[in-house]
Amino acid sequence: MTAGTADRLRHAEHVMGTVFSVTVRDPGPRTGPALERAVARLHEIDALFSPYREDSAVSRLDRGEVTVGQCHPDVAEVLARCRETAAQTGGWFTAHPAGRLDPSGWVKGWAVDEVCRALCAAGSREHCVSGGGDVRTTGGPWRIGVANPLLPGTLAAVLTGTGLAVATSGTAERGAHIMDPFTGRPAVALASLTLVGDPGTGLARTDAWATAVFAMGPERGLAWAEQQAGIEALAVLPDGRRLRTGGLSRHLSAAGPADWTLRAPCPGTAGAPAGPPERAAVVSKSAAAADHRQVEDLGAAEGRANDNRARAAGGAASRPGNRA
Repeated sequence: MTAGTADRLRHAEHVMGTVFSVTVRDPGPRTGPALERAVARLHEIDALFSPYREDSAVSRLDRGEVTVGQCHPDVAEVLARCRETAAQTGGWFTAHPAGRLDPSGWVKGWAVDEVCRALCAAGSREHCVSGGGDVRTTGGPWRIGVANPLLPGTLAAVLTGTGLAVATSGTAERGAHIMDPFTGRPAVALASLTLVGDPGTGLARTDAWATAVFAMGPERGLAWAEQQAGIEALAVLPDGRRLRTGGLSRHLSAAGPADWTLRAPCPGTAGAPAGPPERAAVVSKSAAAADHRQVEDLGAAEGRANDNRARAAGGAASRPGNRA
């Protein structure tokens, strides 16, 4: 579904078991065709990498019906990136959760990166792309809210910056679905873990690292994140405590308290914040399914409820949406 005005273009696409949403604030004559190609690319990626499709390349590879060399070249590339990420995280990231091949922990963020690359190639320098609740922005500044996993309808933090990649892993909506790769048991020491990547980090790496850091737990995970260049972390513990890396403060909005109350829902969603229209994005829960997300430009929500705290934050709500 695509909607637009003279100064912005929005699109939401149901694919890969979630919603990918695009907001372009500087559409030009090449934006529409580029977006069409990007959407086709998302469906191609789904056909290759979905572990839920019997005929996908990774499903056939997992069953031993084909070799990596017989698959699309993207498969070898993604598996190489997964091995690289596993090495970077000391094995805390894996492309074989629960013992089967499933590189979704890399693929979803990579798919968002692919859309951003297409838009940039078409001349856009001001856009936000979300896949399953994880966000990458170009230009800005943009404001992105991190949903509080323990208090539905509130935000644990409001992030701001330019060219950010923001990924959240958590238990609030899908339960304890992220596994400790060393014990084979669910990781339960955190309620949510958000990583913020600087420009150039990309969402694929940020998303995969968020999965790994969540599995590590608070002490090991934040210590690891502190050592990585261009990455900051916010952890919410099951008892409500929040821990963060030292450099996260440069991304935090100073416009008020941490717990922002979300305002009236956007049309077709189960809940979303509203706020001023300047360079912001809303990532909101879709009514279609608990694990879906939708991006809306805040301009569409302007004037709906009069919550001064949310207006000060200019927030966006980003909730855990990682599969792996």
